[in-house]
Amino acid sequence: MLKRRTKISPSFSMASMTDVIFLLLIFFMITSTVVSPNAIKVLLPQGKQQTSAKPLTRVIIDKDLNFYAAFGNEKEQMLEVDDLPVFLQECALREPEMYVALYADEAVPYREIVKVLNIANENQFKMVLATRPPEGR
Repeated sequence: MLKRRTKISPSFSMASMTDVIFLLLIFFMITSTVVSPNAIKVLLPQGKQQTSAKPLTRVIIDKDLNFYAAFGNEKEQMLEVDDLPVFLQECALREPEMYVALYADEAVPYREIVKVLNIANENQFKMVLATRPPEGR
């Protein structure tokens, strides 16, 4: 009579599968915080200096002079220039020490940029003009 000495257990350990899932979760959480959502395409002017300040609020002016604004990681919403002060004041209530980043296309007339700068100055918001780095870097 032959007898089996070791019994094979029909159970399956999920420990390694759980480790993989947690690693993927951590990876996606970290990469999603690094990505800055910019759905509206604007060709930024070149600049030598890049700011280290992390802007919390974005104001975008595209080449067709459409104004968009967003707070944090929220999706950009189209605004009239007259609605911009109210939007920025609401953002300032949520985060008093916010920076406002202005993304303006190269083709935008200077007077449109000055309008946004005046709104920021009147409300004492800290403003950052977004540029792209020079080519060759």
